[in-house]
Amino acid sequence: MRALRPSLAFALLLLLGIAVLVAIVPLLPGYDPYTQNLGASLLAPGDRSLDGRLYLLGTDTLGRDMLSRLSLAGRVSLFIGFFAVSVSLVVGVGLGLIAGFFRGWVESVIMGIADLQLSIPRVLLLIAVAAILGTGVFKLALLLGITSWVAYGRVARAMALSLREREFVLSAITQGATPFWNIRKHLLPNVLPQMLIVGSYELGQIIVLESALSYLGLGVQPPLPSWGLMVSEGQTYLELDPWLSVLPSIALFMLVAGVQITSQSFTAENDMSAEVVKAP
Repeated sequence: MRALRPSLAFALLLLLGIAVLVAIVPLLPGYDPYTQNLGASLLAPGDRSLDGRLYLLGTDTLGRDMLSRLSLAGRVSLFIGFFAVSVSLVVGVGLGLIAGFFRGWVESVIMGIADLQLSIPRVLLLIAVAAILGTGVFKLALLLGITSWVAYGRVARAMALSLREREFVLSAITQGATPFWNIRKHLLPNVLPQMLIVGSYELGQIIVLESALSYLGLGVQPPLPSWGLMVSEGQTYLELDPWLSVLPSIALFMLVAGVQITSQSFTAENDMSAEVVKAP
């Protein structure tokens, strides 16, 4: 059995920590992300409250358990990330395949919209739209998904331009296959694996963007926690109680770094496998 590369082993270890945080911590007896206890506010990690309860990661300014809130914030970030990636995957792949297969004015319109969106800084676009449409978990996830389709669309279009000239596609056309049948039966199955790789990269970026918007007050709203919001709330106490901002920052790093390093590792292995197969 081949040993894991150090970078991949490190990434999997980070993701294991996040999995424990979001899946195991909610099952613990003391899990409570909302109850306030002002008598136990700003406890350091490992301290006990007056009633004898142990807080492994301390408490925030309202006496809420930091471990429980980090866990809930992680589940919120993962939900937003996966939902946004799913939306952008469907929109981007659909538009990209249509543009690459039909060419002509259809391609010009779709890729013109993509170029227009790329010309606007993504963060500024998100801030403007979020300020207009309002905040909320579902609105934020949908907004991030709609504004993230371009990467999928450009890759899907490039692959469709190549696949539409292949023999199996031309043969189907000569036998009377409709364009959308060809897209569904021939193009989509060949494009989808590459799109999943793009999605794994985009997942980390989506989670960072969600945290950034929440940090600015345009994302997840209290009392629902978000890692970005927790960093923002802890800045006031950064000098005396740095763990309020450091702990959510570490959790965010673990998730994003784990996802990105794992994606890069599997992409590199797939590329190496392809080179070996093509070698004479």
